[in-house]
Amino acid sequence: MKEIKAYIRKKQLDAVINALAQVQGLSGVSVNTITGFGRSRGILRMVDFETHLKVEAVCPDNVKDAVVRTILDAAHTGKRGDGKVFVTEVAEAWRIESKDEIRPAL
Repeated sequence: MKEIKAYIRKKQLDAVINALAQVQGLSGVSVNTITGFGRSRGILRMVDFETHLKVEAVCPDNVKDAVVRTILDAAHTGKRGDGKVFVTEVAEAWRIESKDEIRPAL
C-alpha cells in the first residue's frame, strides 16, 4: 500500500476531490488546512505563511500512479506554489473498529 500526501492550493480543492472520486480503487481521502512556507521565503526575505490544503490518501500499489497523476493534473495552475505530492510505503494498516489488519484489494 502507498500513502499519498499532496499539498495543494485551496482554490484547487474541488477539482482535485472531484477528480479523485473518479479513480477506481481509491476508497477515500482526508483533507486538512495547513500553513507553512516554501521556496518564496528567500525572495521575500521574511517568512510569510501561506494557507494550503493537505490531501491524504492510502491506496493499493496498483492505484498509486492513477492517484498521483490525477492530483498533478487537477491541482496544476502552472504557477509557483501549486504544491507538492509525496508518496511513501505503508507497512501496516489496522481498522480500529474491528481490530482487523487492512489488506489492499488487488
